[in-house]
Amino acid sequence: MTATVPNPSGQVFAGPNVVELADVDFAYAAGDKPILSGLSMRFPRGKVVAVMGGSGCGKTTVMRLIGGMVRPQRGSVTFNGADIDAMDQKGLYAVRRQMGMLFQFGALFTDLSVFDNVAFPLREHTDLPESMIRDLVLMKLNAVGLRGARDLMPAQISGGMARRVALARAIALDPALLMYDEPFAGLDPISLGLTASLIRNLNDALGATTIIVSHDVNETFLIADYVYFIANGRIAAEGTPDAMRGSDDPFVRQFVHAEVDGPVPFHYAGPALADDFGVGGAK
Repeated sequence: MTATVPNPSGQVFAGPNVVELADVDFAYAAGDKPILSGLSMRFPRGKVVAVMGGSGCGKTTVMRLIGGMVRPQRGSVTFNGADIDAMDQKGLYAVRRQMGMLFQFGALFTDLSVFDNVAFPLREHTDLPESMIRDLVLMKLNAVGLRGARDLMPAQISGGMARRVALARAIALDPALLMYDEPFAGLDPISLGLTASLIRNLNDALGATTIIVSHDVNETFLIADYVYFIANGRIAAEGTPDAMRGSDDPFVRQFVHAEVDGPVPFHYAGPALADDFGVGGAK
C-alpha cells in the first residue's frame, strides 16, 4: 500500500509502507485485558515515525509485533507487504535480518569489545571474510564518531558512547527498518542531542524507515516526520510534530506540555480517602 503523510514542513510525501499494522488486537494471554485494540499504523519508507504515549500503553509491544516476537489475536502486521504472522521460522529470521534494533540503554555484550559488538551481526548473518568485516565495522563506528574507541570494552566507555556503539551495531547490516526503544533515556543533554542527530542523519543516509518509541517530546519532535500517540490501546492522536504541539486533544496536550492535571490522573485508583481514614463512619 502507499501512504500519504505530511511532514514537519507541511509538505506531503507519498511512498510505500515498509511496515503496516491493520486493525490489530493483542493481549499477552487469553482472557487478559487487551494491550492493543483495533490499532492501525503505517510506517512509510524513508521516514522517521515516533510512537509515543504513557508508560504501559503498548509502545514496545508494537515493536515486538513488528519483529514477530508476539502475534496479534486479530488483524495483520506486514513488512514490505508480507504478513509477519504467516511466516515460518526461516521466513521470520530472514525478515529480521532486514531490521535493526537499538534496545533501551544499548544492551551491549559486556564481554565483547566495541569492535566485536558491532561485528557480531555481520559474523552471525553473513559469510563475509574477516578483512571485509573489519572495514565495515570501522565504517559504522566512524559514522557514529567512535572509530577510535574500537578496542575499548563497554565498561570503559560512557553511557552516551555505549548508545552510539549500539547504534553502529543496529546499522551493521544496512537494514531497511530501524527501531529504537527509548533511545534518549538517561543521556546528558550533549549525548541526547548527538543521538537524535545521528538517528535522523543515518536514516536519511541509509534510505531506511525509522520507528522511535520515546517519552522525550522535544528531541523526538525535532527529528520525526510523523507522530502516533497511543492511549488505552488505541491511537489517541496522530499527525506532524507541529500539529501535535498545537493539538486541543486533552491527552496530547497533557503529554506534550507535561501538565499534571488531565486524562492521566495523578492518583492511582483506590478507596475513597474518607473510607481509608474512617472519616464520617465507623472506626
